Amino acid sequence: MTETPIPKSPMRPVLGLFLGFVGVVIFGATLPATRVALTGFDPVFITYGRAFLAGLAAATALLVARKRFPLADMGAFVLIGLTLVFGFPGFVNVAMQTVPASHGGIVLGILPLLTAVFAALIGGERPGLAFWLWGMAGAALVLGFTLRGGGFVRGIGHVWLGCAAVTSAFGYVVSGKLARKLPGWEVIAWALVLCLPITGLGSLWAWDNGVHAPSHAALWAMAYLAFGSMFAGFFFWNAGLAMGGIARVGQVQLLQTFVTLGVSAWLLGEVITPVMLVFALAVALVVWCGRKARVA
Repeated sequence: MTETPIPKSPMRPVLGLFLGFVGVVIFGATLPATRVALTGFDPVFITYGRAFLAGLAAATALLVARKRFPLADMGAFVLIGLTLVFGFPGFVNVAMQTVPASHGGIVLGILPLLTAVFAALIGGERPGLAFWLWGMAGAALVLGFTLRGGGFVRGIGHVWLGCAAVTSAFGYVVSGKLARKLPGWEVIAWALVLCLPITGLGSLWAWDNGVHAPSHAALWAMAYLAFGSMFAGFFFWNAGLAMGGIARVGQVQLLQTFVTLGVSAWLLGEVITPVMLVFALAVALVVWCGRKARVA
């Protein structure tokens, strides 16, 4: 399949940032929703189950839209499946057993920079010096917020979060490249459908030991992880990456920490302080300033 050129418009980068932000808001509830889901399911079942449910929704959407599988892009879909369908969710599910949802800022603090690095290495983008400086400033703000006050507790969970960041950044770049010639929803949909045999068998295998009388809250959390985090969020995220540039739109993820904190306060009772709001505004300013930095 050849890539169809899309006419450039001054509004495309701005629209890309907006779509990316919508995706970030959806993704921002992933960590607290995972902690809620863990009250009724084990990490292995969540990894397989959420992907299986999302795969069923994706298959339905593709059938209704009468889409044909782009066989030439099989390799990219396999990489997306390994990183975004299995890699990131699996690492996060393990990490959330021992790490508070708010400490997911460790992932979110380095994820935008990692995305920019992979965009430069395999995405064909060449961010300028100003972009890297703004990106590092944003990462420093988020990491500084996460580590401040002595509340950070070292543990193996943070290693799994670091692994999640690497796999996610790589998967974002691969899916963002593919979304330049396919609709964003179709990119994640085909990856989920290709994984259906594995996720279906995995869900059955993990059922006996993986389901522990889940409450209504755990069931709702599982549904959100499947249809929100795993599927709907990528509609907006992949489209934003394709329209605004992978490296530039990836910096919007710096705001995801604060979305996670807000949802954590609502679902898990974590406290939002004025300091958090100050950091959120500072990060938003960095993202706004960095949006005009040169990316070839």
